[in-house]
Amino acid sequence: MQKKLEKPRVVILGAGFGGLTAAKAMAKFATVTLVDRHNFQTFLPLLYQVSTAGLAADHVVHPVRGALRKTGVAFRMGSPISIDHKNKTIKLDSSETLEFDHCVVALGSVTADFGVPGVYEHALGMKSVHEAITIRAEVMRRFEDLCRFEDETIFSIAVVGGGPTGVETAGAFAELVRGPLKNDQAHAAAHIEIHLIEAGPRLLPSFSESLSARTKRDLEKLGVKVHLHTSVARIKSKDIEIKDGVSIPAQVIIWAAGVQGEPTGALLNLPLVNSRIDVKPSLQVKNYPHMWAIGDIAGIKGKDERLLPMVAPVALQQGKFIAHQIQREVEAKPLLPFTYRDKGSMATIGRHKAIVEVKGIKFAGIPAWYAWLFLHLFYLLGGRNKIGTVADWTWNYLTFDRGNRHIMDSM
Repeated sequence: MQKKLEKPRVVILGAGFGGLTAAKAMAKFATVTLVDRHNFQTFLPLLYQVSTAGLAADHVVHPVRGALRKTGVAFRMGSPISIDHKNKTIKLDSSETLEFDHCVVALGSVTADFGVPGVYEHALGMKSVHEAITIRAEVMRRFEDLCRFEDETIFSIAVVGGGPTGVETAGAFAELVRGPLKNDQAHAAAHIEIHLIEAGPRLLPSFSESLSARTKRDLEKLGVKVHLHTSVARIKSKDIEIKDGVSIPAQVIIWAAGVQGEPTGALLNLPLVNSRIDVKPSLQVKNYPHMWAIGDIAGIKGKDERLLPMVAPVALQQGKFIAHQIQREVEAKPLLPFTYRDKGSMATIGRHKAIVEVKGIKFAGIPAWYAWLFLHLFYLLGGRNKIGTVADWTWNYLTFDRGNRHIMDSM
């Protein structure tokens, strides 16, 4: 009689797209423990809608334990502080020590300042619910100041970074100003400016030039002032210094210029490549066969020999793939190289304004906008969140209003 194999112990660090997907996929053949410093997962692609009053904050988060219900996966709230590779244990800041046969690092990414002075001191990122609520509160607080004085003071919002996050944020703020805020107090709304700053020659460089050009036109129709070929030299409290010596005034500065691997990879003394954990094509960490890395923190190259983009589709695919890899490792089968299947890109600029590019097929406008809405709703966790998001979107669409204009960053 063949002896039944003992289930491997797998610890997964990070409950983002990749980590949560991997945990569910491995539950059938492994004893899995998922670790995250929060007890909820944040749906990052819709976070900008919280900051622009389009969605309630609790619609973009979902309890980790709720997502793991009936899977058999254990959850621990905490952060890793050290790994003992010899004894295969990991210590958490909660003083708990977890034993493992395989450890998957899926800790995601953080805002990258690219060496620009003043970013962390004066700019706001878009990587957490707290940051999104802070941005919304700062904008609404400045709007209330404009309503109070009713003079010719200009309030400027600057979004740095012309990628999808920057474009979507700038477009959403423009619609907030042109719709709800204008209806609340027209004089104040007329004195709000929105700047989108991009160092490169065009917006959305990962898209085709025609779609990038259309995006710029759509944003400008909404009143956004788009600055291309504009490299930021320094961020100050009330303005942005450009490298050619010019300054752009901004009372609220949102930094969407890029991300880097979560610093815990360095804290755990794992090999790095450009702030990301250096992995083999199999997703095993180099020199540590019992360690694996997926998602934003994994430094793996694609077919073009460039590191894969830090986007949700990569993490989702790697989350499923890593489960098969570890199962193959347990069964003593040869490991396979990970291959990313790019299913296309999309971005929304505003009502009926979006762009989609899938394997050379390009479309924009209302069809692209509906495709964007459907896909994001599909991947959003939790029935309650889906219903709440549909309700918010429907209300916003029918009334041209946004009911989440709350200042809630402090009591």
